Amino acid sequence: QEDLEALIAEFQSLDAKKTQVIESSCPPPSPRLNGSLSAHPEKDELILFGGEYFNGQKTYLYNELYVYNIRKNSWSKVEIPNPPPRRCAHQAAVVPTAGGQLWVFGGEFASPNGEQFYHYKDLWVLHLATKTWEQIKASGGPSGRSGHRMVACKRQLIVFGGFHESARDYIYYNDVYAFNLDSFTWSKLAPSGIGPSPRSGCQMATTPEGSIIIYGGYSKQRIKKDVDKGTLHTDMFLLEEDKWAWSRLNPSGVKPTPRSGFSVAIGPNNRSLLFGGVHDEEEEESIEGDFFNDMYFYDIGKNRWFPGQLKGPKSEKRKRRRGRDAEAEGARDEEMEKQPSQGPVEIVKEVVAEDGTVMTIKQVISGPAEEKERSESEEEEDGALGQQVEPCPRSNAMLAVKHGVLYVYGGMFEVGDRQFTLSDLYSIDLHKMEEWKVLVEMDPKAQEWLEESESDEEDDDMEGAEGGEEEESSEEESEDEGGEEQHPSVQPDEKHADYLSRTEQYWIKLARSNMGPDAKEKKVVKVAHAMAKTFYEDSV
Repeated sequence: QEDLEALIAEFQSLDAKKTQVIESSCPPPSPRLNGSLSAHPEKDELILFGGEYFNGQKTYLYNELYVYNIRKNSWSKVEIPNPPPRRCAHQAAVVPTAGGQLWVFGGEFASPNGEQFYHYKDLWVLHLATKTWEQIKASGGPSGRSGHRMVACKRQLIVFGGFHESARDYIYYNDVYAFNLDSFTWSKLAPSGIGPSPRSGCQMATTPEGSIIIYGGYSKQRIKKDVDKGTLHTDMFLLEEDKWAWSRLNPSGVKPTPRSGFSVAIGPNNRSLLFGGVHDEEEEESIEGDFFNDMYFYDIGKNRWFPGQLKGPKSEKRKRRRGRDAEAEGARDEEMEKQPSQGPVEIVKEVVAEDGTVMTIKQVISGPAEEKERSESEEEEDGALGQQVEPCPRSNAMLAVKHGVLYVYGGMFEVGDRQFTLSDLYSIDLHKMEEWKVLVEMDPKAQEWLEESESDEEDDDMEGAEGGEEEESSEEESEDEGGEEQHPSVQPDEKHADYLSRTEQYWIKLARSNMGPDAKEKKVVKVAHAMAKTFYEDSV
């Protein structure tokens, strides 16, 4: 703990050397998860703060502030003196006071080796009009924690739940605190009734009347020495604001499937939404996760859940364009549109990273059973392209809603023991629910993964948490020099099938060495073919 406090203090002394606000345009932020993305209350901007990144050996924590300009689709970095220390899994809430304020509470700092954690209990406000950070020192607030939830409600910030982890133990919370935005004082609430059990990572939303809704979350318990059992919560509660009383909600409709690491936002029409997440199959030794990219809405007024399904704009436009001449075709289109009710469509994509690691991305599309069967080649192409434009499944992404448009940034997914941290940005108009737009694509070159080394590189601690950009280019160059050249080259005018039959054994051997001796032969062959295809297409 003392080591971490010393490291945090050292970072703060570096930050203290900044004396003026520097705003500079920049490329999109590097990959990260567990940061906060917030909509500016007055401008068409999104504000990204904090987050973490893990490259297989080292954990990087951030306290950078980025601003995304929605109209220009451009990023700028804003360096402001005396910011909060770097952190992830904090909470941020925006209030419209005095040109806009971004309030930040709690979160965690991790040692570069990811084995020690420091949980913050500090409260900060970013004055958006003057671009100044201010730490608010008020006693009686929540203990240090991360994974908690915080919302702005009337003239208060309400904090619920979260967890604290030390080297030896951990604790999950279900307490509720209120911070008064007029008197700048904390109070611990003692609601009547039976509320949620302790948990982190839940959904927390406000109703128009000022009450609060809690859904889901995650907690774990120690069942015997060194064995923990995780619980995915799926229950739902209402905390009534006028008398601070808990009651249980039993919503109708289609609830989200059990998951953790989902992201939440408030959409238009009095609906809160939930995106993505992961369902872990926990064995005693290992965890296998199914990642999601679906969306669920909770209608606060009707107390009802429903899945967010894409309507797909093309068929509508086409019907209008064709007029009455093609009623038979129109009927066929309608049949196509009804297909989703026959069940979701699963698509499996394979993406090969720079170092030859193959990620298999399963995508379950609950929207229209795309337009693949239609005869017009142009439309067929449109349909196929339309199908690809959506965020890949992920957990711990950052969400914000502005003018009824949802923005999804970053997050992560896992393949085997490898973690892929994302830096892409997508948007979807929640009023229309027609299609996802990709604003920033994921750059496979930004994917760095270092296998765990035997020695602990203690002397790298400082750069470790500093920020992860510098090391990546040299990593990739050495990967390229060592890797790319040795693959069997494609001969002039050689067809893919001929290349594959000539080099198949090489790729199977490479896939086997990547996947280990326990991988099933069928899977190894599939991965080998995907690697060969990717290499062939890159070479042609």
